This record gives sequence, structure tokens and C-alpha cells, in this order.
Amino acid sequence: MKSPARFKDTEVFAYNVRDACVIHKLLIANRGEIAVRIIRACAEMGITSVAVYTDADRHGLHVKKADESYSLGPDSLAGYLNIHRLVNVARGAGCDAIHPGYGFLSENPQFAQNCARRGIRFIGPEAEIIRRMGDKIAAREAMIAAGVPVVPGSEGNLKDVDEAAVLAEKIGYPVMLKATNGGGGRGIRRCDDEAALRHNYERVRSEATKAFGSTEIFMEKAIVNPRHIEVQILADRHGNVIHLFERDCSIQRRHQKLVEIAPSPQLSEAQRREVGELAVRAARAVNYENAGTVEFLMDADGRFYFMEMNTRLQVEHPVTEMITGVDIVQEQIRVAAGLPLTYTQDQITRRGFAVEFRINAEDPKNDFLPSFGRITRYFAPGGPGVRTDGAIYTGYHIPPHYDSMCAKLVVWAMDWDSLIRRARRALGDMGVYGVKTTIPYHLEILNSEAFRQGSFDTGYVDAHPELTDYSVRRPTRELAAVIAAAITAHKGL
Repeated sequence: MKSPARFKDTEVFAYNVRDACVIHKLLIANRGEIAVRIIRACAEMGITSVAVYTDADRHGLHVKKADESYSLGPDSLAGYLNIHRLVNVARGAGCDAIHPGYGFLSENPQFAQNCARRGIRFIGPEAEIIRRMGDKIAAREAMIAAGVPVVPGSEGNLKDVDEAAVLAEKIGYPVMLKATNGGGGRGIRRCDDEAALRHNYERVRSEATKAFGSTEIFMEKAIVNPRHIEVQILADRHGNVIHLFERDCSIQRRHQKLVEIAPSPQLSEAQRREVGELAVRAARAVNYENAGTVEFLMDADGRFYFMEMNTRLQVEHPVTEMITGVDIVQEQIRVAAGLPLTYTQDQITRRGFAVEFRINAEDPKNDFLPSFGRITRYFAPGGPGVRTDGAIYTGYHIPPHYDSMCAKLVVWAMDWDSLIRRARRALGDMGVYGVKTTIPYHLEILNSEAFRQGSFDTGYVDAHPELTDYSVRRPTRELAAVIAAAITAHKGL
């Protein structure tokens, strides 16, 4: 792999950051594994990291690893969503910048706007770009103007269910009803006929109101069982825009990603160039700045359609880092500091394949029901090409207030077959006990012929219900404890 010249050492780089942009201290407005990830980037750049936490997270790994930490109080969820308090904590701690991570406030334009007003650098695009790309109708219009293909659908927000029914008849079923300000798989319903459309219309409006504070929804033609292909882009304020190749996020459950791969084993080199160029064009069309992801659907004929643009760091960014060697979080901080990108497009090369498994505290055998509680034992995998991004440890209590993802296992290998073998070994090495997780489910995916052949789409999980037909092996000590408890109970009868 070609290694473009970056900097002589981290000491020189840290000096350049401090000299040019005066980012000495950064608050992470998030929790869990992404907070730990950002803390690590800060440590390498010589930037002081500041963590925040609610009472439920007082024993969180991000609290232990940060240089400083501050309590947000007892409210488990609202604490991480209080814009004014977060900015006040940052100001009080003497921070120059705030990194929102993903989720929570990462795509909230008011947060970015408040940071700017208070003289704190927001690690992400400007508020107006977040607002524009968060509005699905405005984003569609921008892409159409830029010549980026979009899925056929409504020209604006739907007025009522009768208008929706007329349009659906025109473009043809199935169709998708989507919240205009939605994201994360929420506020979206597929409708296969008019009855389903009328049934789901108010449901989507209700979901949109509860999750995003808006009743506005629009319609798109449903691309049946497409491939979900997304492209990582980086852009600075000096006019430089590059892509870091694509990720295949087709393996999903209820529009929530489970496994992400870079690059996609399903794309030809011509398709790879095409989708990369489309993503760069999309970013330039809106004068984008910082890290972002342009998401596309690819139909059975290999045509790409713009779906949305995520104006933040993605959960799955590590697979891109593994194949390119680019530290995306550090590039985010550089860009927010006003510095140019470290790389040009011709310096970005890819090497091998990488896959990320979301290790969720869920029970796949029970419709992926969340499984919160105390981790009695934890073993992290290792070896060549294996990376674990997490915030768990033996004795840690997974709180029920947040997302069920507790770790990410990322595996790299030179070719696809080697990747599958290494991933199988790494998942076998990994142990999270005390709660149920998706580890055995991921092992079943690796054993699936369709996956091994690199042939899957967004309907993969529904098409393979047999993936939950597995048995879980207990660790020796835990099994001995269960047997001892059973013997004791029997004696007491």
C-alpha cells in the first residue's frame, strides 16, 4: 500500500494543530465506544480530552479514559441532549471544540449553531449544511440540481393520504413513506398496496412527530431488495473534496445495520469509480465541509440512487480506516481547525477487505430483544488484522437507557476468503458473558453460502431466518456454576 507523507511524528503534528487552529482541549458530547474512539484520537494529537456522563454512565470506560470528566446529572437520556448544558460545560472546562460523535446531537443544527455562537469549534459541518441535508426534500432537490440520480418520488412533502394514494398509483407500488427529517431507520414504512399506504400514513406521521418533532413526510418508489452502498467523503474549507471508497451496508434488520464491509465485494471497478464520483459531486453541490457519508441504493441492474447524506461520523467508519490507513476522526479535527486535508484523492489507495460486526446486547433468538445487565466475563479478540472498538469490561453493567450496541469487532484481511476465515476466528475468540449478544448470529452469517459468495442485499436477514438456529456455548466456569446451582437445588428438594 502506498503510504502518503503525513507528518514526521505525532509531536510535530500536535504542534501544527495547536499552532494553526488553537484546539488544545476538546469535549466529547457522547458516550460509550464512540467517546472512547475520539479520546484515543485526541491522545495521539496531543489534545486534552473531556468526557461528560450521566449517573447511569458514571462507571463508563469513556469516563475512566478521558483526561477530565464532568457529570450531566441523573437524567440518563436528556443529559446528553441538553445543548446549552453541554456547551456550558465545554466553556467552563476551557474547551476549544466539541465533537458530537454519532447519534444524540450529531446532526442537530441548533447544536452546531450554539457552539459557533459561543466561540467553540463544532467538529462537523456548519449548521446550515446539517439543516439542509437533514431535510430529505431539500437534499433531494440539491442532488437533482447536481445531476446525482435520485429515487422517483414526491416533489415535496405530502399534503394528505389522498395525495399519497394518487402519487403511489402513478409511480407504482411498492412505495416508501419517509419522515422528511428522519434518520436511523425511524419514520419509514414500506407500502405494497393502497390499503397498506392508508394504514401506515398516520403511523409514519406519528413516528416523525415523536422522533423528529415534525409531521412532514414524503414518498419514494421502493427499490426492492437493493444493495445499500455508502461512500465516505472528506472535505475542507479550502475546496478539497475526496472520497475514501465505499462500504456495503446491505445486511440490515429493520433498516438498522448489522454488518458493514469495505470495499463492497458486489461492485465492479467501474461501479466503484462511478459511485465515488457521484459522492464527491454530491458533497461539492452543497459546499460540504468535514467528514460525511453519501448513501446510495443500488438496484438489480446496477444503477445507483441517492438516498441521503449523513452529516457526521458513521458507526462503521473503522472499516474505511482499515482499508485506507486514514484516521477519519483526526481528519475531522484538522478540518474543523481550518487546516487542509492531509491527503489528495490520488494519494488514497485501498488494500484488502475489512468487515465490522456490531456486537449488540440483544437476543437474536428472541426477535433481537435487548439484553441489558452485568457483563460477568469479557474477552477481547486479538491477532493480526483485528480491532475492537468498545467501552465494556468485566463487571460493567450495560444500562437499559441507550442503544444496545456495546462493541464493534473490525477485521481486515488481504482478500475476501481470508477475511471470512479471520473473522470467524476473531468472533470465536471474543467472549461477552452475562448478557446475550449477536456474536453467535454473526458466526452464522459467516457460515452462510450467500455471504461467502459475496451476494446479499437488504432482504438478506428476512430471507435467512435459519441464522437464529444456533446453540450458545457457555464458558467452562459459568457452566460449572450452573451445574453446581442445579445440584444444590436438587438436594434441597
